[in-house]
Parts: sequence; C-alpha cells; structure tokens
Amino acid sequence: MRTLCFTLGLLLLTACCCNAMPKAPQYNTAPGNCCFKVSTHSLPLKRVSSITKTHSSCLKQAFIVKTIKRRQICYSRTFQWAMDVYEQLHNKRH
Repeated sequence: MRTLCFTLGLLLLTACCCNAMPKAPQYNTAPGNCCFKVSTHSLPLKRVSSITKTHSSCLKQAFIVKTIKRRQICYSRTFQWAMDVYEQLHNKRH
C-alpha cells in the first residue's frame, strides 16, 4: 500500500511540474494562424489595421487581414487587392 501511494504521489508531482514549466517561444514550431477559407471581397484601406502572411507550413498560403474592429479575414496570396495592401503597408513601415 505504501508503494502504491508513493508511486501515485510521485506521478502527481511529475504531472504538476510538467504543466508548470514555461514554454519557450524559440522552441515553438506551431504554425500560428492558418486560413481554411478565403474572401474575395476587398475592404476599404482605412478599415485595415494590419496584414500578415500565413506561416509557410499552412496548407493554404494566404494573407491575414486584421481590421480596425479586430476581425481577421483571409485572402488568397494571388488576390490582387491583398497583394497591393501588403506591399503598401509593408513598404510604409520600412
């Protein structure tokens, strides 16, 4: 009985320690946001707060547009409006 209690206690302690360990961002290999549906309707530029590319490991390569109301809309990387907005906002920052 003592062995069983000791084993269970050790197992619980190990589980607690594993969950408490911080995850280092440099070792994170998750792709982040990926898109599954893309929109074909452009937005007025004044409603766009940011635009980013999806991670290279995502199945669908797309742009993620964040609006000023914090909505996220996906656009295909071949959609001309999205390519223009990305270039315009990317060049403005550099």
